[in-house]
Amino acid sequence: MANFYKNRKVLITGGLGFIGSNLAIELVKVGAKVTIIDALIPTYGGNLFNIGTVERRVMWVRGDIREKGIVDKVIKDQEILFNLAGTLSHIDSMTDPMTDLEINCRAQLSLLESVRKYNPSIKIVFAGTRNQYGKAKYLPVDEDHPQEPTDINGINNIAAEKYHLMYTSVYGIPTISLRMTNTYGPRHQMRHPRQGVLNWFVRQVLNGEEIILYGGGKQKRDINYVDDVVSALLIIAESVKGWGQAYNLGGQAVSLENFVRLVIKIAGKGSYKKVAFPTDRKAIEIGDYIADYSKMTKTFGWKPRVSLEEGIKKTIDYYEKYKKYYW
Repeated sequence: MANFYKNRKVLITGGLGFIGSNLAIELVKVGAKVTIIDALIPTYGGNLFNIGTVERRVMWVRGDIREKGIVDKVIKDQEILFNLAGTLSHIDSMTDPMTDLEINCRAQLSLLESVRKYNPSIKIVFAGTRNQYGKAKYLPVDEDHPQEPTDINGINNIAAEKYHLMYTSVYGIPTISLRMTNTYGPRHQMRHPRQGVLNWFVRQVLNGEEIILYGGGKQKRDINYVDDVVSALLIIAESVKGWGQAYNLGGQAVSLENFVRLVIKIAGKGSYKKVAFPTDRKAIEIGDYIADYSKMTKTFGWKPRVSLEEGIKKTIDYYEKYKKYYW
């Protein structure tokens, strides 16, 4: 891997965010020339502290992927694009659907047009989401499962994914969509729970707050530690096969209640209680979700490596040390 990425020009949209910053750090380690584009929009997750250990070895372009002029300029001469920029909140997409449309749909098409005009040979790995599937009709969910999202965010991500894959089939631009599941770990924003509850549970435990589990917490999720997601991204971009398709990521299946219990056990403190779903949350709740990631394993040889216990311990250790930069 190191030989492939050494001196290779890599662009990360949303590179100051959770997954993007962890990816940037790993790319620096293997010798890549990393450029980050991130607008640092408040509440979206971008944080300059995330790249503090490598800030002098990456180039940060402060810009929004909705700003075509900036994208046109930064896309030139890049060899690989990890397209991670986007809004993640299911709830926000319902209360502010037009912003979700602008960032997760229109801006994605605009970016692809910039690629087509100025750098059609670039490899693009797009961050899709399990939210595209909606409520599972069967488990585990494979890539052929119907896509019937329960919110605006899922619909816009389907459109963005289809734009990417169409630009492969029509224009020959190599793209892959990686449908990510619930990811947790260091460098996730910790100021609100709208981008995922797993890291929020960690914050609540560290704060000594009582966790509220809606619907009893029995709903299952498959979970990936962020290092395993970064590994998947790197393996894909290096590959000569598998382009023009979508792939599921997946990990260890666990109920939200058992995840919380494990966080409390490892932290040595904390408590939780179960309450009924609020009406707005119940309407978009998907129930159990477990991904079938066998296509990913068969094509690229990827499997999650970090155990739930190890990942939670690393996450707790990180935030205990750097809490002031995230709270």
